[in-house]
Amino acid sequence: MATVDRWLLPDGIEEVLPPEAARIETARRRVLDLFQRWGYELVITPHVEFLESLLSGSGQDLDLKTFKVIDPLSGRQMGLRADITPQVARVDAHTLRREGPSRLCYAGSVLHAKPRALATSRSPIQLGAELYGDSSTSSDIEVISLMLEMLELAMVPDVHMDLGHVGIYRGLARAAGLSGEAEQRLFDAMQRKAMDEIAELTAAVEPSLAAMLQALARLCGGRETLDAARQVLAKAPAPVTEALEALIRIADQLALRYPDLPLYFDLGELRGYHYHTGVVFAVFVPGVGQSIAQGGRYDDIGADFGRARPATGFSTDLKTLVSLGKAELDSRLSGIWAPYGDDAALWQQISRLRREGERVVQALDGQNGETAATAGCDRQLILQDETWTVAPLAS
Repeated sequence: MATVDRWLLPDGIEEVLPPEAARIETARRRVLDLFQRWGYELVITPHVEFLESLLSGSGQDLDLKTFKVIDPLSGRQMGLRADITPQVARVDAHTLRREGPSRLCYAGSVLHAKPRALATSRSPIQLGAELYGDSSTSSDIEVISLMLEMLELAMVPDVHMDLGHVGIYRGLARAAGLSGEAEQRLFDAMQRKAMDEIAELTAAVEPSLAAMLQALARLCGGRETLDAARQVLAKAPAPVTEALEALIRIADQLALRYPDLPLYFDLGELRGYHYHTGVVFAVFVPGVGQSIAQGGRYDDIGADFGRARPATGFSTDLKTLVSLGKAELDSRLSGIWAPYGDDAALWQQISRLRREGERVVQALDGQNGETAATAGCDRQLILQDETWTVAPLAS
């Protein structure tokens, strides 16, 4: 029988060891504290649940990412969560059932059957915030601002953000009578900016709508893109112009709050088209080929849980946040080394120090190998004048 290396992990599945685990945990606590200061309440969702609930409203992409198992108790198919967002939507719509705005946040491991990109983790720690119950642009502005504050807290350098609105393309496609395979083919061509193909696919569409659809792939760039879009889409159906004006309001507010943040607009970029219903956004940094934080509006998801609610939010991978951020997450251990002993006064002093927040490592009886230095201690407990006292380690 072949020897199996029992310590090997599957591709894309990794352990996090000291001291990196301490850095990640420090960052998690800081970010959740930030969310709490903005009024977001923490929820903890299950790692596994019935598949139909887990994939509600998520589309094919999440289905392919989800590990599937059979529940031995019910015989039903279950999934290991690949995205926490649908779970939080269920909590808001079905479990909490609050009226008015509800702000929820989360942090937890997810598992991907397929990695997001080559050489990326299949076990990220998803961190995010969601705002339910408000359909105005003010809620979109709030969650985007919170995401940017999170990145600032982590001191991620050189961020720039892409902004778009899927309602612009969706409104034009519906007005043009496109649906099913025709809409999907045009969507695919739009993502590739295949201008000749876009022209061919819109040849039978009413000329003014065809011109607008063809223009979407070219409407990309800085703030001037939105001014150009106003002219190109001036005679578009009302849902299209309303979506564009919402995007402009969001962009203008972000420019006021974060004047140094580079904003890029691409009205033909339909990230999350089958999932999102309004504004979509993503943050990028140089040298990383994919977004490091992303989100958008997804108003329809709550309907699958019996109560459709407006919804907007964002998510990121905590491990990525820590690896890219420059924030000081001091993982160096410090503490007090205590000798082994049955002295009641020694135990009382150790307990008091721990209650005060100190890290105290006590030697074990007959211990071999571990020392104050290997235990990460920079001080020690010594008996002076019949009192256990904290003192520097002898050099």
